[in-house]
Amino acid sequence: MKFQPLKYDKLYTYNLSKRKSKVNIGSFYKNENSFINSLPDILAAKDLKEIVEFCSKSKKIFISMGAHVIKVGLAPLFKILMENNLIRHIAMNGACIIHDFEIALNGATSEDVAESIRDGSFGMSEETGKLINKAINEGYEKKIGLGEAIGEFIYKSDFPYKNYSIIYNAYKNNIPVTIHVAIGTDIIHMHPECSGKAIGECSLLDFKIFCNSLKNLSNGAYFNIGSAVVMPEVFLKAITLIRNLKYKVENFITVNMDFIKHYRPTENVVKRPTINSGKGYTIIGHHEIMLPLIFNEILNRIEKEESENGF
Repeated sequence: MKFQPLKYDKLYTYNLSKRKSKVNIGSFYKNENSFINSLPDILAAKDLKEIVEFCSKSKKIFISMGAHVIKVGLAPLFKILMENNLIRHIAMNGACIIHDFEIALNGATSEDVAESIRDGSFGMSEETGKLINKAINEGYEKKIGLGEAIGEFIYKSDFPYKNYSIIYNAYKNNIPVTIHVAIGTDIIHMHPECSGKAIGECSLLDFKIFCNSLKNLSNGAYFNIGSAVVMPEVFLKAITLIRNLKYKVENFITVNMDFIKHYRPTENVVKRPTINSGKGYTIIGHHEIMLPLIFNEILNRIEKEESENGF
């Protein structure tokens, strides 16, 4: 069969100026003093600007995190946020208390796992295992949460570097910290002082404290930073529980921050909880870069607003 080319005589075209376009020069990069303000209003840069704008106005931030946040040196940033009354709650996985505790006591943390696992010395620091479990066991006897138990222990200690501890500074500023533990995931579980009863009871109490805080999430921002499994699951259950108890949680944003996209944070933090209730964001990047960029801009905007209003 002989090839028959298409006939273009009836092709429909339109005027370019009347077409709806996704990108226009009004959203392009602008050379301004603020890095965030300079960014294009496009894709992830637009998301960053929306997050900063929302948080600057709400001044109401809830944090959940994995231990990497501590290991990349961001404790001083969180101290500043807490001192400026921006953080309402900090929820951590079990690894966080280890690195935060070691920083407070030793001014250093994070061992070479590949090296130490070969001879079985990984996680076997005597002070870490003995003292953290001591704090947890004492907390169990006092019937307080795991976060409060660690915070009180560091607060009453003579640890030389405790000013670099997120948990210490939260305790000092009366900001609730809750620890959400999966048994067997943390090095302190390998030590003889470890009590499953104490960890379980204290961590369960912390879940209830976490829920009590989240009932006030409306018009606030929830950041999940560097936790791909434990904290997204805890957040989903907490949101479910407080809504089941007829508390309204709406008009909030969620922000997941990590190196790559993971299933649980995407579904359990960004998408599901915000349906008809707010908006979720995913920010991919290094915590040691992205968190100072975002939170410093929020602090600068609030400071500017207060200065203009004469505060």
